[in-house]
Amino acid sequence: MKNCVMINLKKNEILIKISENAEQREIVECLRKKLPELKKLYKDEKTPIRVIGKVLKNKEMDQIQEMVTNAIDVQIDFDTPKSLGLSSIRRTFEREIAVSETKFHRGSLRSGQKLETEGSIVILGDVNSGAEVIASDNIVVLGNLRGLAHAGAKGNKQAIIAAGLLDTVQIRISNIVKEINRDEEPLHKQAYVSVIDDKIVIE
Repeated sequence: MKNCVMINLKKNEILIKISENAEQREIVECLRKKLPELKKLYKDEKTPIRVIGKVLKNKEMDQIQEMVTNAIDVQIDFDTPKSLGLSSIRRTFEREIAVSETKFHRGSLRSGQKLETEGSIVILGDVNSGAEVIASDNIVVLGNLRGLAHAGAKGNKQAIIAAGLLDTVQIRISNIVKEINRDEEPLHKQAYVSVIDDKIVIE
């Protein structure tokens, strides 16, 4: 993908648009070539940069931010949360699951932390091993899900779990539990977990 990074100068900010289907390697390569062009836009003013387009994982955002800030002293914001709402939760609406009140948690959950909520929860970060997320409806994790996720905790078998990377040993929806053997089961990127015929299915 030759031109997967577009740079647009707006009135109060500079937009970097990343193609949704671009691989991180392509993004880094393309951005490296465009950095001189981006640098020319900066003289005295520190116009903030906003990155839009592709939903990025935490490590990808860190890599892009480091590349730009090493070349230019500037503030960078990522539009990933808005993109997450459109892309990762889209299939929830397509399956006509009742959309409940959704809460957003910014940041990762560390080992020993527990997050419980009524309705659905979107976590803008990782759920690390030893952390726990419990929701009465859907759970969406933008980053890596390594801890315990229990969706539909009050008996909702229509609930779903979605994660940027599923790397946990157990997931629960309603009263149904699935143990995952890491030696046998591959890591699931952009995982979508639901209940079909009273069994947990990972797509």
